[in-house]
Amino acid sequence: MKEIIKDFIQQQTCAAICCVDSSGSPYCFSCFYAYNDEENLLYFKSSVESHHVALLKENPLIAGAILPDKLNTFLIKGIQFEGTVLDAEGDAAKQASGKYYRRHPVAYAVPGEVWIIRIEHIKMTYSTTGFINKVSWSRESEILN
Repeated sequence: MKEIIKDFIQQQTCAAICCVDSSGSPYCFSCFYAYNDEENLLYFKSSVESHHVALLKENPLIAGAILPDKLNTFLIKGIQFEGTVLDAEGDAAKQASGKYYRRHPVAYAVPGEVWIIRIEHIKMTYSTTGFINKVSWSRESEILN
């Protein structure tokens, strides 16, 4: 993955995630996340009883967006991504929890579980000196190269 994308994701803290219910109706939620830049995974924490977790258990495919924590209305910057929520068990769950709590230690006080999103595709849009730039990455093309 290009460093500009990794750096952007590392610097931010919150993502908007979209999932769908069994009838195809969309549902969005926001979450704090931690990023595993070696495996291109996002970790977030949520209650097992939440509506979106019930939807993610039915259909683990998601789409999301990350914008800068501090918006600058003169600069366009952000990413859109697609991915899959994975079952977190064993070592993967320990790694996800460890990384998430290091990034958000106050989350220990909030009930819930840490979930894993395997990012499949990212498109980043950003402006520099008046020009709009777009950079894309996909897990599939990385595997093929």
